[in-house]
Amino acid sequence: MPNAASSLKRIKAEVAPDLSVHLLDGMGREAMVASDAALLASGTAALECMLAKCPMVVGYRMKPFTFWLAKRLVKTDYVSLPNLLAGRELVKELLQEECEPQKLAAALLPLLANGKTSHAMHDTFRELHQQIRCNADEQAAQAVLELAQ
Repeated sequence: MPNAASSLKRIKAEVAPDLSVHLLDGMGREAMVASDAALLASGTAALECMLAKCPMVVGYRMKPFTFWLAKRLVKTDYVSLPNLLAGRELVKELLQEECEPQKLAAALLPLLANGKTSHAMHDTFRELHQQIRCNADEQAAQAVLELAQ
């Protein structure tokens, strides 16, 4: 787990001392490459995870007013960069009230258990990676313009 606080280390030692969990600090990219799947907030971490070809679930909560305002200002069906790049729901996004432990676990477990789901996501990540390598600056500018409209 990247950026694990000392309290998390203590809790792991108390609750699950035999569980194989590696606590990493400042090694997010390495953790993503080594992981079977990831649970993370939307943002650049989702893009990094996509580039690392790591299947993921995105969860995010914000203040209700901020979410309300964002929905009116930004006209898009998705919030995660992999989904925006794909133009479809490639990774599961659980936002606001949907972002709760049982639903996050239910979305993440199939990625850990089902090789076909993970492989399909991995293949699409590879395709998207190739697309953004070509004219990356132009594509980024176009994506920003589309979000602004």
